[in-house]
Amino acid sequence: MWGIVPAAGRGSRIQPLAFSKELLPVGSRRDDGTDRPCAVSEYLLERLILGGADKICFVISPGKSDILEYFGDHYGSAELAYVVQPEAAGLCDAVFRASTVVGQHEDVFVGLPDTVWFPKAALHSLPDADLSFLLFPVEHPEFFDAVVLDGEQVTEIQVKQPHATSRWIWGAFKMSARGFRELRSLWHARERRDEYFGTLVNAYLSSGGRGIGVKAGESYVDVGTIDGYRTAMALLAETSEGRSRLRARASSDGARPLAANNGANA
Repeated sequence: MWGIVPAAGRGSRIQPLAFSKELLPVGSRRDDGTDRPCAVSEYLLERLILGGADKICFVISPGKSDILEYFGDHYGSAELAYVVQPEAAGLCDAVFRASTVVGQHEDVFVGLPDTVWFPKAALHSLPDADLSFLLFPVEHPEFFDAVVLDGEQVTEIQVKQPHATSRWIWGAFKMSARGFRELRSLWHARERRDEYFGTLVNAYLSSGGRGIGVKAGESYVDVGTIDGYRTAMALLAETSEGRSRLRARASSDGARPLAANNGANA
């Protein structure tokens, strides 16, 4: 199972920073008995691994070599790979650039590296379907991709739409190997016009594809703004899972905490 981490964005909402926004310290983690700052993207990597990903592909821009330097070639039990997106061209472009290493025959998770969400093992709730979304309730769905459901079937993605009719947004999603191929082929057939994944999904649904929404998320914070950063810090302080500071086991038979490679953040 692959995890895809689109990390090529400029992070303009939280600039100026002297490093990639995915390395913004948010909370802390326990590393060899010592508390250390935790990069925001580590929360996503932990959740991808808990969901079953054993390989993770970062999609980065040419100027984000600090992400590679920070994480190296592995994180916990997962091997890491890197693909370059030459310019910020949207989420669809980032996700499908990962096909260079992901290939055609494995299922994938996709999550956003500047978010913090709970419960951290929620990806386990996603079914073996061609396309499924992990959904979270939010107060302002108009700032996100709101997911409209009929039962568990996705009928529409409302992309940053004022007066969204659903308060449930997707925070991560899963594609089967077939779903990944079909969505990538559709994106190419649409001349790669789709910047947002939601517009591509709407075309996929219109052409006969199916998506499933699972309301297993409890809290979700976009850390890409100052207000979001403050909210994430408060959530981590108040949530018992947040207080664990990433002490989840990297594998079922080891108690090693998930930590960045080679002590790069020491």
